[in-house]
Amino acid sequence: MNATAETKTLTLTLDGEEVPFREGETIYEVAQRAGREVPTLCYDKRLEAFGACRLCVVQLEGARNPVASCTTPATAGMVVHTSTEAIEKHRRTLLELVASENPDATIDPLRGFASQELNDLLCQHDVQPGRFAGEHSGTTNSDDNPFILRDYDHCISCYRCVRVCAEQEGDHAITMMNRGFDKQITAEFNNRLKESACTFCGQCVQTCPTGALGDRKAMRAESLPGKLEKTRSVCPYCGVGCQVDLLSKEDKLVGIQPAMDGPANEGALCIKGQFAFDFVQHDDRLTKPLVRGDDGELHEVDWNTALDRAAEGFRKVLEEHGRHAVYGVASGRAPNEAAYTMQKFIRAGFGTNQIDNCSRA
Repeated sequence: MNATAETKTLTLTLDGEEVPFREGETIYEVAQRAGREVPTLCYDKRLEAFGACRLCVVQLEGARNPVASCTTPATAGMVVHTSTEAIEKHRRTLLELVASENPDATIDPLRGFASQELNDLLCQHDVQPGRFAGEHSGTTNSDDNPFILRDYDHCISCYRCVRVCAEQEGDHAITMMNRGFDKQITAEFNNRLKESACTFCGQCVQTCPTGALGDRKAMRAESLPGKLEKTRSVCPYCGVGCQVDLLSKEDKLVGIQPAMDGPANEGALCIKGQFAFDFVQHDDRLTKPLVRGDDGELHEVDWNTALDRAAEGFRKVLEEHGRHAVYGVASGRAPNEAAYTMQKFIRAGFGTNQIDNCSRA
């Protein structure tokens, strides 16, 4: 084939509009790019499409039944309807079934990044629990780990947590057990997470669309006053450069969520980046500089006195032993701006490259 030959454009008809697509795309991906609102609860763009919740069904002309758009490949000439009366009725019925299975409780956004997806869909479609009654599945798992709440009364068996653990982390720490109303998420041999292959990365928490899995450390702030705000930053613990959203209420850091659009991490974090932030506001953290006195004890002083003492120490070492006697190690718990200032201090101030960071490894 001639490399300069014009590539044939593939198109399908979406809600009466001709829309181009790339080979290998699903109907759902085409609809998303075209700005159509197709709901889903089991879909996470980082994971292989699963088609479990069936909320993303669309009407395909020529097909006997509605098809799951997230698992149906787009083909040239397709005629697709994303929002017909029958499709909307189908979605509403599914949401009513899901709502009847879940406790009528408010899920705080602090539970996780995706924890509001079910609530948002119920509000969007004006669905209230109560139409369907009967036995409920799910159980609250009494897991004593300090990081992840396991509240399976809210589980809808979307498998997102199981799949992100396997496909993204490669840990395979959790799976499903039993069938029917007894189905639930479990670790190996139905043990606690601490006794499994779980690395407590928190990915299962952040992908859960119902709050069945929750960030225990962030949930401590549910009763605190103030509006929940997010501030984009970069995790300082290592050199990967994972982007994070810092959760705060007023002047207090209350939690951390991974940035789903972070180019280095794409929604992933390690246990330190996800949960190790208590040092920021710890009661033992120094708030004033300390200088050792003639009595050998540390005493509180003002910043000018402390900085003068430090500068005198560096000057004395430089005069007696030369510039190569000074070596800097920055802390992974310090802000990135502090790390930059530290390397500038060593390189520009002493003319050496003897600077490192505990995060480098």
